[in-house]
Amino acid sequence: MSSSTSAPEQSGENISKKAAKKEAAKLEKLRRKQEQEEAARKTSSLSLEDESFSGNYGDVTLTELQSTEDPSAGKWREAVEGKKWTDLSHLVEETVGSEVLIRGRVNTNRPVSNKKGFLVLRQSGFTVQCVATQSEETKVGVNFIKYLKQLSNESFVDVMGVVVLPKEEVKGTTQQVEIQVRKVYCVNSALPKLPLLVEDASRSEKEMEAGLSGANQDTRLNNRVIDLRTPANQAIFRIQGQVQKAFREFLDSKDFVEIHTPKLMAGSSEGGSAVFRLDYKGQPACLAQSPQ
Repeated sequence: MSSSTSAPEQSGENISKKAAKKEAAKLEKLRRKQEQEEAARKTSSLSLEDESFSGNYGDVTLTELQSTEDPSAGKWREAVEGKKWTDLSHLVEETVGSEVLIRGRVNTNRPVSNKKGFLVLRQSGFTVQCVATQSEETKVGVNFIKYLKQLSNESFVDVMGVVVLPKEEVKGTTQQVEIQVRKVYCVNSALPKLPLLVEDASRSEKEMEAGLSGANQDTRLNNRVIDLRTPANQAIFRIQGQVQKAFREFLDSKDFVEIHTPKLMAGSSEGGSAVFRLDYKGQPACLAQSPQ
């Protein structure tokens, strides 16, 4: 009697367990479906609202740059009107939480996905990481991220955003804060493919021997305007400037007067006819010309 009674009980327990598992699987499937629908709804909402976000990004027109007295000349002019510019060197922990307007060259552009992108801006040797995340809160839409992705290295851009302190140390930048991007405008776009990258020109011979891409001397000299932007060259100019400043300040403190005397040469330095010739104590002379 007891055995016949326990068998149906065990069978009932098995059925209830199977039913519970089936019900749990059904609920999990429903939950995933709801999450997918919610994500699709948000994406659709952002796509629809992206048109209203279009004023938060774009190329700056010449009219906007010239119309300094007309704040309604364009979306860039409206965005920056009355705002204070912040140097990248001033972006420190004390500025966390504040909204800033910065300008710099695109040092690196690293798109992560269709919803997120990273820019590293460079200004006078200082670099900072800017992060754009698609959301309604930041008013960053789908087309905003697409626009961010196509910005080429060395393009001149303006960024408005909020300074935040990242959870982990930012590698590869001088400033240890991040900018949560709200608006980005390209003032001057560089060519998509440059003959020389600052990153390559900055590498040493030892790094190139290790297999990293670099640039030889001819390439660097042929593209000197880009080569001068490397950290090493920028440091050289800054040291030279400080040495000259120290000499000038010392001589000024001793009441010296700085003068610029003409430099005379016996002949033309360029071999051309467009030089200033004069008679110097009975001998022909020319004013020295600056090197071309």
